[in-house]
Amino acid sequence: MIAEATTMSAILSWGLDVVRGAQSHASPTLTFAMKAFSLMGTEFCFLAILPLVYWCIDKRRGLRISVLVFLSTAINLRLKLFFAQPRPYDLDPSLGMAKEHTYGLPSNHAMTSAVLGGSAAPLFRRPWGLVIALAFPFFVGISRIYLGVHFPTDVLAGWALGAAVVGLDALLGDRIELLMSELRESLAMAIVAAVALCMNVLSRNETSLGGAFFGFAGAAILARNTAPFSAEKGGVWKKALRYLVGMATVAIVYALPKLLLAELEAGGPPLVRFLRYALVGAWVAAGAPWLFLKLGLAESEPHSASEKEGSEISK
Repeated sequence: MIAEATTMSAILSWGLDVVRGAQSHASPTLTFAMKAFSLMGTEFCFLAILPLVYWCIDKRRGLRISVLVFLSTAINLRLKLFFAQPRPYDLDPSLGMAKEHTYGLPSNHAMTSAVLGGSAAPLFRRPWGLVIALAFPFFVGISRIYLGVHFPTDVLAGWALGAAVVGLDALLGDRIELLMSELRESLAMAIVAAVALCMNVLSRNETSLGGAFFGFAGAAILARNTAPFSAEKGGVWKKALRYLVGMATVAIVYALPKLLLAELEAGGPPLVRFLRYALVGAWVAAGAPWLFLKLGLAESEPHSASEKEGSEISK
């Protein structure tokens, strides 16, 4: 135990030296750039990127990336609680250029940016997919060290875990996706509910994540029949308008219940927060696409085997 504590102390001491070394080059311009890179690893950035992919680029890939981000974040939160490691500014307050309310190991910014960059790589032509898969998490992770919110080991662990998630998706993702598409709707929904429950068990104080996953993944299953839209079809301007309308409605769906349920959510059961985020996830996956179809901002696509066969015969 003493040897382990000594080793950990040495690692953290080395990490503090790395952070101090990075901040020795601090300047207003560099700090601004690092804060911008750090922002790219937040939920606000993902909230902007994931709907863009799902609505306007590749619906199937957008769903898959979103699920991976949700699951990796849940894993990360559980690991933070397990390791309960302080952040650099907890040991040296002078290093804190930013603050967080959770433990440090592993870095969620590094992990989720690695998952997002790696899982989105197939959307780009070579070699740009590889460049994005490496550069995006690299700059996000480096920014977290510079800002004093993570030790280098936190970031390295986040990158490794993110790469592991992307690797598992490459090996098993297609099979799981095919299995889910072939299941009865009720059974697929039951699996989504079970996963959401596990996410809540892993992080009992953060039910928003499980709620967002349940709403998004569950509504995506229902949207096969209720809002079978095509993300690929449509010109640039139609897609841009689709995205703007979608994000505007997401903002309303997010903000309005938050205002109405603020007091109940603050002192009420975690279920309230779960349901509020489930509503946001469901709107992104099915509500907004339904609106796009009604407004003529998206075209419908065949969603059943018979319809697909019919469309192929007509061609």
